[in-house]
Amino acid sequence: MKRPTIYDVAERAGVSKSLVSLVLRDSPRVSDAKRAAVLAAMADLDYTPSRLAAGLAGTRTRSVGVVIDDFANLWFVEALAGLREALAREGYALSVADARLNAHLDIDPLEAFRSLRVDGVVLAGEASEAALARVGVPTVVLGTRAIVTPGAPVIASDEVAGGRLATRHLISLGHRDIVCVSGPGASATARERGFREAMADAGLEARVSHAAENTEAAAREVVAGVVARRGAGAGAAGAAGSGPSAVFAVNDIMAVGVMGAARDAGLSVPSDLSVVGYDDSPLAEYGIVSLTSVSGDPAELGEAAGAALLALLDAAPEDEAPEGAVTEGAVTEGAVHGDAAAAEPAPTTRLFPPRLRVRSSTAPPSTSTPTP
Repeated sequence: MKRPTIYDVAERAGVSKSLVSLVLRDSPRVSDAKRAAVLAAMADLDYTPSRLAAGLAGTRTRSVGVVIDDFANLWFVEALAGLREALAREGYALSVADARLNAHLDIDPLEAFRSLRVDGVVLAGEASEAALARVGVPTVVLGTRAIVTPGAPVIASDEVAGGRLATRHLISLGHRDIVCVSGPGASATARERGFREAMADAGLEARVSHAAENTEAAAREVVAGVVARRGAGAGAAGAAGSGPSAVFAVNDIMAVGVMGAARDAGLSVPSDLSVVGYDDSPLAEYGIVSLTSVSGDPAELGEAAGAALLALLDAAPEDEAPEGAVTEGAVTEGAVHGDAAAAEPAPTTRLFPPRLRVRSSTAPPSTSTPTP
């Protein structure tokens, strides 16, 4: 069956194509009678307007592009749910692109969204400076990213504070030999920084093992030798091994890798090794895992990012770039929370305080030989 067009709607309603376009744009210049006739014709024909055609006509497409960098990261599931809830209230649909998943195609997701004429972008993953400078629509940064844009709101959890929170929890239990399992990316760097600050505040040595990726397998590999020493280094009964008594992993998936490495080494969590993760993902709640984890409430962050983007979209007429749109020369490099050389957060940065969810993967350190 042929898909109905705007011309079919106009013919059925007995009006011009231009008037149908005005109805689709919700123009106040259309009489109630004509508007009713057009809407009835659309319903009769089961007509769905083309978002791309609307973009080409200079009107809003009611679509928002979202860039993420790892579909496997459970953090994005809840963040997207919150974002969708906020934007759906105003009739916006989401298009999601995983930058890393499509890297082999050599297509920048921001360039793809630009060609689709989305009304706005939520940057929940890294993007190239060149593409970000050309995107030309209101942009909100969701989470801690390496590239931020002055004037574009940044909605994130305070991940440095989260790293401190996780580490101080372990220190409060009596742990002194604590290792952080970190990985690439601005979020991991911020959480690692919090770990280092908390260890320094306590006068303890900060030891960090860097994994090549933020995955379970990479964390398991990089920490295997470290946790194995806790079992292998144990001597007579009552002596502790030489490895760490606790590990802070910068995300929950990596924490599960640490727990797997501990099991491979004959260690029990938490009696031989305490483990803390980050993100408080659904994985952390599983009874078999029961992982103590830092929560940044990604659903709340997603909803706040959606509200921030809607505010930008409402700030100007449809034919103008609203305040907060990314324009040429506006991109700067530097993590929201990074090293001393990083750029300061933009004035529009909004940081949400993290919370610690204590479960059964952490306990005071054992003074006895780890259980084989």
